[in-house]
Amino acid sequence: MADEYMFFDEALGRRFLELAAARGLAGTLRADAMEGWVVELPEADDDLAEALEAHYAELMTEQRDMVEADDAPGARKLMAVNVTLDDGQVRQVRLPGALGRRLLEHFDIDEINALAAAIARDVAHPVNGPLCRDP
Repeated sequence: MADEYMFFDEALGRRFLELAAARGLAGTLRADAMEGWVVELPEADDDLAEALEAHYAELMTEQRDMVEADDAPGARKLMAVNVTLDDGQVRQVRLPGALGRRLLEHFDIDEINALAAAIARDVAHPVNGPLCRDP
């Protein structure tokens, strides 16, 4: 199974791919079908995966700053969060930039991913009944 990382800026995607390659993890960079760039990497061991997530978070902050600085008409104001579905497929949830910025002010990338995963899980497997009951 592969892990995917979304970028709106090709140069940031290339930097991430080069960082992974420097750590012995070869991957690919491809244009996203909708917009942006996707870095696809094979699964990494826990230590490397943690280091990659930390670097990805740094690049997401840099990407956010680039987007916020872009005042051109039609400038992108989105954030993408990866969600792994029950069958192992990875999907991206696209959030409005303002909401993404608010999330990043209060949560780290792992917490945002966990939140999105919990929402996706509940959508796929709805629980009826009172909230005071564990699912």
